[in-house]
Amino acid sequence: MKSIIKLSLLLLVLLPVACKKSYLEKSDPTGINTDLFYKDQKQVDQAVNGAYGTLQGIAGNQWLFNELPTDNTTIDFNPGDRGQAPRLESFEYFTWNSGTPNINDMYIAHYNAIYNVNNTLLRMQKAVLADSLRPGYEGELKFMRAYLYFELVQYFGDVILITKPLDLPADAWTYLRESQDKVYTQIINDLKDAAAGLPAQYPAAGKGRATKGAALSLLGKVYLTRKQYPECVAALDQVLTLGYNLVTDYADAFDPAKKNGPESVFEIQYKGEDETGEWSSFIYTFAPRLSKGAVTGWPQSNPGGWNIPTNDLIAAYEAGDKRKAAAVGLDFKSPITGDVVPYIKKYAHTHATYGRTDDNWPVLRYADVLLMLAEAINEQGAPTGEAYGYLNSVRNRAGLGDVSGLTQQSFRDTIAHERRVELAFENWRWFDLKRTMTPAQLTAFLNNYAAKEKASPTVSRQGVPYSNTDYIFQDFKYVYPLPSAEILLNTKLTQNKDY
Repeated sequence: MKSIIKLSLLLLVLLPVACKKSYLEKSDPTGINTDLFYKDQKQVDQAVNGAYGTLQGIAGNQWLFNELPTDNTTIDFNPGDRGQAPRLESFEYFTWNSGTPNINDMYIAHYNAIYNVNNTLLRMQKAVLADSLRPGYEGELKFMRAYLYFELVQYFGDVILITKPLDLPADAWTYLRESQDKVYTQIINDLKDAAAGLPAQYPAAGKGRATKGAALSLLGKVYLTRKQYPECVAALDQVLTLGYNLVTDYADAFDPAKKNGPESVFEIQYKGEDETGEWSSFIYTFAPRLSKGAVTGWPQSNPGGWNIPTNDLIAAYEAGDKRKAAAVGLDFKSPITGDVVPYIKKYAHTHATYGRTDDNWPVLRYADVLLMLAEAINEQGAPTGEAYGYLNSVRNRAGLGDVSGLTQQSFRDTIAHERRVELAFENWRWFDLKRTMTPAQLTAFLNNYAAKEKASPTVSRQGVPYSNTDYIFQDFKYVYPLPSAEILLNTKLTQNKDY
């Protein structure tokens, strides 16, 4: 999917400073005039595809914020090149701050995508469209907006809430952060509207677009995050009726040859052989840095060595759990130390062109729906037969036996364990930890993990000591800081506490 319009809040703010009014009043002969675009179904469809396209870049970097700061992944430390320490290593070692470049990039990317959604929602109102098509397009756009804000509010807490395009660049200076309650209200309303307007499924040509099941699944996840357990169950119960099921082989859920299968509720689409840049390249980022073609299949590759599965996670898999072999590769040894360097195997598939993989990114799977249902039922008093059924169906697919006779707390712990190994490397770990722990609890949890990782690193540091500031998590880091550049541009914005 191509992006039709790409415009960030930062750019909107900078334009008045850099340009005279007379220049702004001129039309750009190389650009798309939004007053002339959005005329008919074809153009609206292009614009909606463009909005989907903005999700690709966000998904490609999300591991940095959702997996690397957790106990799930670490880095293949490079003692000879520390150039990525401020941008990437800071998330592994909890040393990020308001000037960390990738936080700024992530913030802008989300608001860029929201701008595309808002602009299309407004402009398409004047398009010549069949009445039957309009609710579907609006549903797709509102699903995307809800998804983007659901991420932003968990990353930053209170955030700027924008639901329409900016009329003037200077308007960007007028927005203040809104409370999390207000942002969640908007998210929930968007998802309810989306669920009402979206179809349960599409013809083959529409595979990969947001569906009613995607909207309801995300709505259930929002309610679970908000601890609104009856509402969570009510939303997810509807998903059970929409035809999803667990695939027999766990690895098939990530196989590019079987993408958008019966377990897929929503995944971000990529095309490995597409000449417009729609391919993915996750494994080139995740493979051990000295593995060359041993993992990617291409000897000229120079992998990043980022997002390496930790020994802590690897040890969490029970004996006989089939998910371990599908998710974690343990077949590469460092040519320097001879030690095994693990890597994420979920996105390691053969591909025809160097650097261009066909892997989609899974956002919502049916296994996630079942585990959320089990958790929400348990949180209302105790595990029921229904809750055990949902949990055990996920375990059984992994080759594990049923669990039974658990207390509410032990069932809660079991769900947390299952979510960790079932959804490993799918960018839910940070949000799950935040959802189930207070800032104080998360601080103790991550510092305990960090102490173990420092004592016995997953990947050898080849004698390089840790900095005194490495691996010290403090409770204010429960949320990320607003980028310092945004506060400089909009002095009305307030920073998160202690940053």
